Amino acid sequence: MESRNKEIQDNWHKTPKNWKWGIFYFNKKDKRIFVDKPNLNLGTTLNFAHPKSYLVLLIAILFFGFIVFTITKKAS
Repeated sequence: MESRNKEIQDNWHKTPKNWKWGIFYFNKKDKRIFVDKPNLNLGTTLNFAHPKSYLVLLIAILFFGFIVFTITKKAS
């Protein structure tokens, strides 16, 4: 059963219609939040059809914003 799921996920990954502008993965049927990019050397991306992906993105932006704020505040 798991090998069948892996095969389905691989087919979704290879389908160009699931990639917006070739860099944003958008597939409502895929329940994964993190997905490998088409070129595996470039890492992973978010499945932007998954609602939790926007929460992950917001947390990452807030975290790096806090780091930048902290560094610039100490420099002043």
